[in-house]
Amino acid sequence: MNELKNIIVIGSRALTGFVFIFSVYCLFISLFGFYKKKKSVPIKPKKSFALIVAAHNEEAVISDIVVSLNRLDYPREMYDTFVIADNCTDNTAKRARKNGALVYERFSKGKRGKGFALEWMFSKIFKMKKNYDAVVIFDADNIASKNFLNEMNKKLCEGYKVVQGYLDSKNPEDTWITGSYSISFWVNNRMFQFSRSNIGISSQLGGTGCCIDTKMLEKLGWGATCLTEDLEFTCKLVSNGYKVGFAYDAVVYDEKPLTLGQSWNQRKRWMQGYADVSGRYFLKLLKKGILERNFTAIDCAIYTIQPVLFILMGISTVIGLGKMFLSAYAFLFNVQPLVNNSNGGLFTTLTGAMALVMYLYTPFLLILDRKFNLKILLYYIILPIYAITWLPISIQGILNKNDKEWSHTLHTRSVDINDFEKVN
Repeated sequence: MNELKNIIVIGSRALTGFVFIFSVYCLFISLFGFYKKKKSVPIKPKKSFALIVAAHNEEAVISDIVVSLNRLDYPREMYDTFVIADNCTDNTAKRARKNGALVYERFSKGKRGKGFALEWMFSKIFKMKKNYDAVVIFDADNIASKNFLNEMNKKLCEGYKVVQGYLDSKNPEDTWITGSYSISFWVNNRMFQFSRSNIGISSQLGGTGCCIDTKMLEKLGWGATCLTEDLEFTCKLVSNGYKVGFAYDAVVYDEKPLTLGQSWNQRKRWMQGYADVSGRYFLKLLKKGILERNFTAIDCAIYTIQPVLFILMGISTVIGLGKMFLSAYAFLFNVQPLVNNSNGGLFTTLTGAMALVMYLYTPFLLILDRKFNLKILLYYIILPIYAITWLPISIQGILNKNDKEWSHTLHTRSVDINDFEKVN
C-alpha cells in the first residue's frame, strides 16, 4: 500500500513539475505580446498574388469572400481570385463565377480534404503562363480586411517567404461557444502569434489568411494533406530553416461553430491532426533545435504536442482540485487528511498563481485590441468551462489519430466586410 502511495506521490510531483515548467514557458512567451510597434511606413505594391479559396458545398457564404477579395485596396491587375469547388454538389461554383472568381472544379473520391485540394490547385498555378509572386490561402467562410494584400506585400518585401494574418471572428457574440472560440483566437493572436513575431521566432500557420512565396512553395513542395495541413506545413517550413512571419494588421474574419457539438467535432479533428503531425515531426524538430541551438525548432516541437499538453494540464487541474477538496473536508470535519498536500504544493501554488495572472491580465489585452464589451466579459467568465472540454477532446484526438476522414463544418453566416471595418 505504501509503495502504491509513493508511486502516486512521485507521479503527482513529476506531473505538477512538468505543468509548472510549461506554464512558465507560456507566460514568458505571452509577455512579449504587450509590446506593439507603431505602424510602419506603407510600401508600394510590388508583389503579385494568386488568392485561393478552398470550398466544399459553401453556396451560403462563397459570394461574401469573393466580393470581399474583389474590393481589396490593392492594384486589381496584381492579383486574381481562384475558387476550388472541391467535390461540390451545390451551387458553390456557380455563385463564385457569378461574382467574378476563376473557378476550378475538382472531383475526387479518394483524396478528400483541404490539403489535397490545395495541392491540386498549386500544381495548376505553377503551370500557368501568368506568374504570381505568392499564393494566399482562404477558407470559403472568410472575409478579408481591405488592407490585407498591402500588409502581405509589406511582409514579403521585408524578406519573409511565409506570412500568417490575424485570424478574427465573424460571429463572436452568437453563442457562448462562438464567444469562447473568438476569445481564444484573439488571445492566441496577441499573446502567442504576435509574441513569437516580437521575439524573432516563427509564428504558426492558422489554415487560412496565410501567404506563401510561390517559388519557395514550388521548390519545397506542399505535401501537407493531413487533417491539420497548416501545422504540417509549418513543421515542414521550420525543418527546412524557414520562419513564418505574422502580419498583425492583415485581418481575416471567419465563422466560428455555433454549438458545442460542432465545436467538439472540429476540435477533435484538430487534435487528431496534431497527434498525427507530432508523431512525425516532434523528435525531428527537437533534435534540430538541440543540435543547432535553434529556439524556433524547439518552440515548434513543443507546439505540435498540444493534445498531450492539454491532457497533462487537465489531469493536473483535476488532481489539484481534488487535493483542495480533500483538504477542505479534513479541515471541516477535523479528520486526518487523505492526501499530504505539501507534496508538490509549491509548484501547484505557483502554477495556479501564473494561471490566475494570465486569466486576469488577458482582458486588458482584449481592451487594447478593442475586443471587449459586457457580453464578451460574460463569455470570458465562463471560458474555463470551454477550456475543460479540451481534456476529453484531446484524449479522443490521440486515440483516433489514424482516422483520416475529413469532418466538414457547415457555414451559414453571411456578412459584409464593410460591417466589420466600420466598428474596427
